[in-house]
Amino acid sequence: MKINKVLLFAFILMFSPLNAQVQTHKNLSVNGTQLVNKDKKPVVLRGMSFGWHSMWPRFYNQKAVSWLKKDFNCNVVRAALGVELGEYSYMKDPKFSKKKIEAVIKGAIKEDMYVIVDWHTHNVNLSEAKEFFAEISKKYGKYPNIIYEIFNEPDYETWAEVKAYSEEVIKVIRENDPDNIILVGSPHWDQDVDLPAADPILGYNNIMYTMHFYAATHGKELRDKTDAAIKNGLPIFISESAGMEASGDGPLNYKAWQEYIDWMEDRKLSWIVWSVSDKDETCSVLYKSAKSEGKWKNEDLKESGIKAREYFKKYNVWHYERYLPSNWKESNYRFED
Repeated sequence: MKINKVLLFAFILMFSPLNAQVQTHKNLSVNGTQLVNKDKKPVVLRGMSFGWHSMWPRFYNQKAVSWLKKDFNCNVVRAALGVELGEYSYMKDPKFSKKKIEAVIKGAIKEDMYVIVDWHTHNVNLSEAKEFFAEISKKYGKYPNIIYEIFNEPDYETWAEVKAYSEEVIKVIRENDPDNIILVGSPHWDQDVDLPAADPILGYNNIMYTMHFYAATHGKELRDKTDAAIKNGLPIFISESAGMEASGDGPLNYKAWQEYIDWMEDRKLSWIVWSVSDKDETCSVLYKSAKSEGKWKNEDLKESGIKAREYFKKYNVWHYERYLPSNWKESNYRFED
């Protein structure tokens, strides 16, 4: 049988998640512990987190988002709103902060990507968080692209405190946006996922809980703890991760990082790598030579950036074979131009 290559390519484009990510999957939801699309099929999001907007605002633009899709194969980006840290923090300059976050949101919508709006702090700032998420959910809640991360990394707060805070913020979001995914943090820098597993937030749908790891520091014990939480019914989203030490510095541990990648892929867990920034540390994936609007060359990428891009290109792929007839056999067909 002859197959026209142009028609086959059009068929691939029609169904390819990389070419039509949000358009293909539409609104995401949680089914049991699994993130799923409109057809209740499992979805895995993989992408980059921008560094604190208040410290690296120059990367918060639509062209950088576009480059992360085009060159890194990201299907999601994370906009990290620096709440307190830095000269341009939300507490000091909310207008500037929202402008930067919205540039990434608009870029993701334009590029048909998902975007995590991350309230990036280690402290409870309830009134400010409610005000921010009320505005963002009212403005962008109609878009299926949006995911809300309402507390990046609680540090010394108890789960009771984090839960009470989260319930208040979730209530505000759900008044404007009844469906899009909300990510909730847990104590001890998103390590103690066993605590919400034993006492989850009730009364709301499409809630997931974040776990963060840095592979050179966090080992099998954290994976085991997370496995137990999932077994107890807790939906997990890895909203921040990387291959070096938890300090963000030190050498990459490729073996430990790959073990985490294999573990996440086996469980169909979504994962985000930290971060698009140019600080003199291992976890900042760019050198200061990197342009603000993407088009980064290999010499602009640190070792962590080269490896992260390699991972995304490997795992954010679309296999056309899964959409072809069950009796498909390439040897039975010949292609014509």
